[in-house]
Amino acid sequence: MSRAFVNEDDQREVPFVPPRADLPDGTPNYVTPTGMENLLKEKEMLLAELKELSIGDDHDKANIITIVNTQLQMLESRILSAQVISNESDSDKEVRFGSSIILQIGEDKKTQKFQIVGVDEADIKQGKIAFISPLARILIHKKAGESFTLKLASGERKFKVIAIE
Repeated sequence: MSRAFVNEDDQREVPFVPPRADLPDGTPNYVTPTGMENLLKEKEMLLAELKELSIGDDHDKANIITIVNTQLQMLESRILSAQVISNESDSDKEVRFGSSIILQIGEDKKTQKFQIVGVDEADIKQGKIAFISPLARILIHKKAGESFTLKLASGERKFKVIAIE
């Protein structure tokens, strides 16, 4: 059929909404108190955005509303499944969920700081790693001064826990 006989309005594509961070089946959705605050703020922002939009004949607005509603549904699911874990006062004795850790990587004298957080909070640029990441999993229960090796696809990398905050 020629494109000349196709109604342009019938060619609406279903908008793509990127999924939230992956959380493997059966894995609890741990979040820090700050992470939960951020999820709730995100919900407020999405609700405010929905309020501002009005459904009319505008195709673009309808797509935006669909996207925002889908994001809101995924976020609601994440919030409902969230288990807030606060960092205990004695957490500087060993690495736990929510801990900030200063690591020496390899033989380099430079250190790098990481915090173990929930999957929705993870942002490597900010030094926040998800508790399900290989590095976070191997860090749990380590103490300051301990060294360990993480096996990677490209080989092995040695780490030393310098401090726990």
